[in-house]
Amino acid sequence: MKQDNHEDEGPMTKAALRAGHAARAESAAARAAALSRYVEEQGADADAHADAVWKAAHAARVAAQALAMLGESAADPAADSRCARNAAASAAQAAQMGQRVDAGAEASAQAAQAALKASQAAAAAAGAEYMGHDEELNERADAAEKAAVKAAENAGWIVPGEKIPGVAAGVGSAEVMWMMHL
Repeated sequence: MKQDNHEDEGPMTKAALRAGHAARAESAAARAAALSRYVEEQGADADAHADAVWKAAHAARVAAQALAMLGESAADPAADSRCARNAAASAAQAAQMGQRVDAGAEASAQAAQAALKASQAAAAAAGAEYMGHDEELNERADAAEKAAVKAAENAGWIVPGEKIPGVAAGVGSAEVMWMMHL
C-alpha cells in the first residue's frame, strides 16, 4: 500500500479525495434510506418486525448525518473517510434489518454480506495508518460499495433508477455540539 506524505498534499488532492469519500458516503446513505423504506414496507403489518423497522430508520438517519457532516467542514481526507465509513456501517446495519424482514432469503443474505464487506472496506480506508489517503484502499472501498449496491438491487431492496427519498438527518452537528457543551 502506498502512503503519501500527508503534509505535502495540495488542495486539489484533498478535493479529489473528498469527492471519492463523498461519493461513497452518498451511495451508502442512499442504500440505508432505500432499506429503511423497504423494511418499513415489508414489516408494516408484523409487530414482530417493529424493532427492525426502528433500527433501519435509525441507521438511515445516522447515515444521513454522516453525509451531512461532509458538507459542514473543509476537505480533510481523514475526517471525510470517517464519514464514509460511518455511512457504510449504518447501511450495513440497515441491511441486517432487510435480511431480518426477508426471513433469511438467499439474495438478502448475500446483500447483507456485501453491505458488511463495504463497511469493512470503508473502515480499512479510514483506518489510523492511512486515514483516507491510500489510493488502493479507497479503490477497494469504492468497489465494495458498488458491489453492495448491486447486491441490494438483486435482493429487491433498491430498484435501479428509482428516486430514493431523502432521510432527515435530525439535529445538525453544530447544534449537537452546542447542546453537549452546555
